[in-house]
Amino acid sequence: MKRILYRDEVCMGCGLCEVNCIVDHSKSKDIIKAYKKEGLRPSSRIRVEVQHPLTLAVQCQHCKDHPCVMVCLSGAMRKDAKTGLVVHDSEKCAGCWTCIMVCPYGAIKVDTASNKAVLKCDLCGESNLPACVAACPNEALLYEEVVP
Repeated sequence: MKRILYRDEVCMGCGLCEVNCIVDHSKSKDIIKAYKKEGLRPSSRIRVEVQHPLTLAVQCQHCKDHPCVMVCLSGAMRKDAKTGLVVHDSEKCAGCWTCIMVCPYGAIKVDTASNKAVLKCDLCGESNLPACVAACPNEALLYEEVVP
């Protein structure tokens, strides 16, 4: 299974991963339209924590033991048997936010557009390379095969 790996020694905290995540999840897939013309723009599914000199990119790790799936009361959060990814169905989400509380990485957040469902990294769906990885100028984010 491919996962996003983070290299803190080369991350400069520029936030391009966040910007490109927003654009990739926007309707237009265009940076200007996503930021200026689409109304409520999507939220980034990755966040950069900066405490100079340290920076940390935080996104869903698609855990093997998946605590968010285990506590999801509505079945909105589930582990895809085919891909091994933890996926979220916003239509089923009850908005209890239990998944947010149990995520060991703090990688799940409230979807401000609906104020009910949650957002988490989806590895940019069917894309060959997640937008955050493609945009990272220092290759602090890598998309590599990981042995479970």
